[in-house]
Amino acid sequence: MSVYLDSSCLLKLLFPEPESAAVAALVAAEPRVVVSTLARLEARVRIAARVTGGSLKRPLALRLVRQMDATLASAPFEVVSLPAGVAELAEQQVLFARTAVHCRSLDRLHLATMQALALDRILTSDVAQGNAARSLGFIVLHP
Repeated sequence: MSVYLDSSCLLKLLFPEPESAAVAALVAAEPRVVVSTLARLEARVRIAARVTGGSLKRPLALRLVRQMDATLASAPFEVVSLPAGVAELAEQQVLFARTAVHCRSLDRLHLATMQALALDRILTSDVAQGNAARSLGFIVLHP
């Protein structure tokens, strides 16, 4: 069994937050944790935003990126590239859903990636993304 890890929970593995321990425990219990290159990019952008905003020094940010890369290179993680046609799948989720459940475009791309990879479980702390995932029949794990 596999679980898709979105950027909201990936960042909780890097920064101490109230849900960090719960995310780490959920990840440790999984045999395979899929992280897309989109989630990795989002995590890097958010780390860079903390540098730009002044809450994180650049040397620490670079160490965090190296830590993230090392973590993602180890079990149970598997980094996957975005499948071809993922944007079109995201559009179909929005256009052809019986009940439209709103989430951000990037979150919709995560859900389309899951669909393309035939994954049905997501670990996220994003409520809107979780609601959209449930509307598509995915199992949502919240820390």
